[in-house]
Amino acid sequence: MASDTAPIEEAATSWWARPAGAREVLTVALPLVVSAMSWTVMTFVDRMFLHWVSGDAMSAAFSAGTVWFTLFCFPLGVCTYASTFVSQYFGAGQLRKIGPITWQAVWVAIGFVPFVVAMAPLAPWLFHSAGHDPAVADYEVRYFQILCWGGPAMLIAQALSGFYSGRGQTVVVMIVDAAFALLNVVLDYLWIFGATLPFTGASGMAWGFPAMGIEGAAWATVVSLSLKALTYAALVLLPRYQEQFATLSGFAFTPKLFRRLLRFGGPSGLQMLLDVTGFTVFILLAGQLGAVPYEATSIAFNVSSLAFMPVWGLSLATSILVGQHLGEDRDDLAARATWTTLILALAYMTVLSSLYVFVPDVFLYGFFGGNPLADTPAAADTQAAIDTARAAAVYPLAVNLLRFVAGYNLLDATLMIFAGAIKGAGDMQFVLRVSIVMAIVLATGSWLAVEVWRLGVYGCWTVVTLWVCVGGVIFLLRFLQGKWRTMRVIETKAEGGRGKAE
Repeated sequence: MASDTAPIEEAATSWWARPAGAREVLTVALPLVVSAMSWTVMTFVDRMFLHWVSGDAMSAAFSAGTVWFTLFCFPLGVCTYASTFVSQYFGAGQLRKIGPITWQAVWVAIGFVPFVVAMAPLAPWLFHSAGHDPAVADYEVRYFQILCWGGPAMLIAQALSGFYSGRGQTVVVMIVDAAFALLNVVLDYLWIFGATLPFTGASGMAWGFPAMGIEGAAWATVVSLSLKALTYAALVLLPRYQEQFATLSGFAFTPKLFRRLLRFGGPSGLQMLLDVTGFTVFILLAGQLGAVPYEATSIAFNVSSLAFMPVWGLSLATSILVGQHLGEDRDDLAARATWTTLILALAYMTVLSSLYVFVPDVFLYGFFGGNPLADTPAAADTQAAIDTARAAAVYPLAVNLLRFVAGYNLLDATLMIFAGAIKGAGDMQFVLRVSIVMAIVLATGSWLAVEVWRLGVYGCWTVVTLWVCVGGVIFLLRFLQGKWRTMRVIETKAEGGRGKAE
């Protein structure tokens, strides 16, 4: 085990070329960033298209999509954590264990299907009891129930992608994710508008696609996710991987390995569930503030994903690099990779935050100035034209909310990078404990701001901003404490086949 003072063998001394330097980090991280950006662009365009249909449709897709994602957070966290096992097995040279742990994550995804079937019928009660406008609630129910069909495919794709990302072959993940994100955008365009295709003036169905509005957006996501899962499965089962990584022989359900994945991945899933649940409560409560604040909040969070998701890709890269270097017993390189990734994340967040403050129209144009349906003859007979008075109220509010995003972005990056580092080591009990407290704080603070103190939209956003900042400081301090350096999730000979984590 490398110590804090042990010398690091240097093939090069520059920040760029040294071990765990910028070149190594970017080799792993850039494809993951592009992959995350592809999802971001997909959802951004999806919401923009729906805003051309109506502000209510866009707001409903945002809230219903957030609730849908929340329900899948626990298994998604477990499936994602399989890449940490892959990275440590790869670093330790235990290649024949990579296929079996990948398939245990797929079994997690399959086992979650009955829960999805049970949740879909509860959508009318959930959204109509949230106090939203009835028109918005109807949109939410329809969008959520269709999305549920795509949940298992999302989980399976995430589980199988870890086979590549955990070994540092993130270019494959980038190509697959970007390809199906592009497919989703195309299907969105066709399935949302159908008979009133923007820019073309076409009438009737577009290549057989009817105009289905928000339901079309949901089906586009389901189809894209399903095809992506099938593609990953075909790639993982290529003959060369079957021989080297046991991707076919390791398909069977293995109780001992499955329990080990749940032991370490379960806290990761609970952490993701708690974080997103707190955020979801905030979103649902924001819907009670009125149509204009809710629409502006939905737009601001949609735009903020352009900052958040690439850094989330960097956070995944941090987990992978920490896992690989700890598998090699090089905690010194794991620490260096984390600090290198943080510098890159802060640089990116600084640029985006500056743009949010000084040129917000770059991001808001598609919602307020780029609606081609507003100028079509059909606009007067549909909900496609943006109401001028409402847009005039939403726009300045959205601009101000982007300033809140800019205010917390740097500490949000700090939170994600250091959380990724200690998760890559296996420090999941700490992550879980923090997430429990932070989720309660956000949900309670949001409820107090809306229901008790009546602070309005700016008060609610102040709660979120403080929440992010506190989380960033907590994970920074945990990383500096250094307990993660001695943790592992894989079996080691010295431990008699049992991994070590605290």
